[in-house]
Formats: sequence, structure tokens, C-alpha cells
Amino acid sequence: MTRPTLRTARIVLEPLTLEHTDLLVGLDSDPEVLRHIWGRALSREEVVGTWMARRTRPDADARALGYWVGHDATDEPGRFLGWWSLGVDDDPTTAELGYRLRRDAWGRGYATEGARALLAHAFDTVGLASVWAETMAVNAGSRGVLEKLGLTHVGTEVRRWADPLPGWEQGEVRYEVRAEDRRANHDV
Repeated sequence: MTRPTLRTARIVLEPLTLEHTDLLVGLDSDPEVLRHIWGRALSREEVVGTWMARRTRPDADARALGYWVGHDATDEPGRFLGWWSLGVDDDPTTAELGYRLRRDAWGRGYATEGARALLAHAFDTVGLASVWAETMAVNAGSRGVLEKLGLTHVGTEVRRWADPLPGWEQGEVRYEVRAEDRRANHDV
């Protein structure tokens, strides 16, 4: 099974390839986009050397998981919005949901819409038992997306960091949705 192209009312989600490198370098060069992740922009070398290798893992594609690049399908067709992911987990019955959007795409429902398509793929096509996500407790925008998607807050962990970001003391929050919960709630 390979990662399919997914479509929503406003987004085309295509499997991430090395051809998308410049788009991701641009995304990760915005320090505000990475405020709750790195606290700073990443250099091209950091994106290409570390993140692209991780984002294009061959074992992810074999399980129909991995990263998708999202483009606007309506207002400005083809405009890059960001990426969404179903990250490979050690447990083959679960995956980590992720997303990162350009700042000009924030607050317009794209994160929720794209993530909803990935959840449908995870449960209906791949047959996963659960999907989880983590974010900083202070990241209200991301927490709102996860809650709209029907994920439930299942824990908070405060970790010690060598170079902590503002808000670290409130911890990382973990959200999860199980296949049976999703079936019971048809809005997800």
C-alpha cells in the first residue's frame, strides 16, 4: 500500500517527496511557525540534512503513512499551505498525527480539514486502532484543532529541556482518538 493523494473541499494533499524540499525550507524558515517546536527558524541545511530524511522514510510509504504536502484547491489553486502527517510509530496499530502550516493559512480551518482527511485515511483505509498527537500545552491553536477533530486529552508531561522554550513549564499535552471512538462520533 502506498500513500494516496487525498482531497478535501479546499485542499489537495499529495505525498511528500524530495521535490517539495524548497517548500518545506520556506515553511521552516519562519520563526513564528516554529515557535512551539524549535523556538527559532531552521536553516536550509537543518531542513535538508535532518528533517527531509525523516519526512521521506521508505518504511512510512510501505504502510501508507508519512507526510503529505497540502495545496489550496479553491481560492488560490496550487498555493502551498503546509504539511500534514501520519507518523510511523513503533506500534503498527497506531500513528502520530501532525501538521505545520504557513502563517497565512492559520485560522482558516485548513489544519482541521487536512487532518480530518488524514484521520479518515488512517482509520478507514489503513485500519489503524488509534491516532495520537502531542503539542505544547501553551499552543492553544493546535490544541483547538485536536479537540475539533475529536481527539481527547489523555495526559500532560513536563520534560526538562537543555534549551527550554517559553511555556515549557506547562508541559507537553497528548491527545488520542481510537477507531471505536471515531465510529461512535460521526462528526470526526
